[in-house]
Amino acid sequence: MQPSMFNVQVPLGEGSDVFLMNTLSDAQLLVSSDVTGLLSSISERIADGDSAFNDEERATIEALVENGFLVGTREEERGALKQYFTNMVEDTDQLRITVLTTLQCNFACDYCFQGDHGDHNKFAHKMSLETAARVIDWAEHRLDEVQPEKFVLTLFGGEPLLNLPVCYMLAERCHALCEERGVKFLVNIITNGLLLTEEVVDRLTPYGLNGIKITLDGDRETHNRMRPLRGKQGTFDKIIENLRKVSGKVAITIGGNFDESSVDSYPALLDYLREQDFADDIAKINFKPIIKPPAPVKPKGFIPLSVVGSDGNPLGGACMTTAGAGGGSASACDSCHFVDEKMQFLRDETRKHGFETPDGVHMGPCEIHRRHAYSIGPDGDLYNCPGFTGDAGQSTGHIDGREESWRAAVAERFERLTAHKEECGDCSFVPVCGGGCSVAAQTELGDMHQPSCHKGAFESALVSLAQRTAASSM
Repeated sequence: MQPSMFNVQVPLGEGSDVFLMNTLSDAQLLVSSDVTGLLSSISERIADGDSAFNDEERATIEALVENGFLVGTREEERGALKQYFTNMVEDTDQLRITVLTTLQCNFACDYCFQGDHGDHNKFAHKMSLETAARVIDWAEHRLDEVQPEKFVLTLFGGEPLLNLPVCYMLAERCHALCEERGVKFLVNIITNGLLLTEEVVDRLTPYGLNGIKITLDGDRETHNRMRPLRGKQGTFDKIIENLRKVSGKVAITIGGNFDESSVDSYPALLDYLREQDFADDIAKINFKPIIKPPAPVKPKGFIPLSVVGSDGNPLGGACMTTAGAGGGSASACDSCHFVDEKMQFLRDETRKHGFETPDGVHMGPCEIHRRHAYSIGPDGDLYNCPGFTGDAGQSTGHIDGREESWRAAVAERFERLTAHKEECGDCSFVPVCGGGCSVAAQTELGDMHQPSCHKGAFESALVSLAQRTAASSM
């Protein structure tokens, strides 16, 4: 018997309790230092032949075993981790499909892969109703194959609301498919918010509209600089006006993408949101860094997409970035401290303003590792992750089942993608990280199979979680 390698603990002050967590079992306890002392010494005591535990110690040991803090051999525990990831990969409780209704966008965000100027947006692909019908047929086959309890459809882009006929068609017909099969159906939308109206919300609500994520990149001035229209006009005021009109009708999540030039404007945004009459209707706020490749490569970055949790609501992904490097000569690792520090700062600020935000510990593993999570481009191309849809060369298949050697090779490369990277070793955060964001690894390191490690972010988030847990127990 020995302590689990997934135990993490935070002392809460001299003479105070200790926050104890196991990242594999997700057990969280506030215990005395006597308990952590027993936990750290038990292997040595057993090895020395000391099995004379008193009644209180035996009761404590039983609780520690039950919650995963004490385990058998390392081989058994590594086997449990492997089974945990296998169960996640093969999970059939949910079918998750993200559909890019179009690559067109009415914004010109410099950091976004859809934010190119000129001809790209004019001729960017837009899903036709005929392709949407084939997507529905494909989804019907997946429903019958997987037989999930829940089907979560996320409408993404580009700007998905630029193609409302396809949005409506997908929602209405997929809802009907689920009704026939007794499957719960949820629709989420990731939108810039400019075209979000009461009419859109009212039209989709009967068909399972569950949540809408809208991006605000800082206060008014910063947002208008980061996310302008193609004519450089600001968008902040119109988005806020739309938010006010639909608040109370649907759960709204606010997202924001920061770099070193914008991160300090977020407290002012939080002040502003707190003053609004719809503040209490905001379900969650989550700010994340912009992924930038290091120099000399200078393509567009990628927006970290929030994964969808078991309740169907957008959550925070494990996506990290070289946000602090600003696309300069620094390597990805040179900016880790910037990202880790700012992520925790923004989470703390969000809570201080009375808004919900992810705890920073339960950040993964990403749905890219789930066999029954799919992303579909406007032409019916299949991808393993929405973050790769800006690169047609990363397509792993097509909804029409066409067989092409290059797609098969890409699919095989993704099949080898594991949530537990060899380089991670016995890191205590592996169960909640899974090696980090594969899009970030590909963008920053040029290899999606490498870990995108931000252990410092997990450690600082753990301290914050421990402090909040202790405060709530008083």
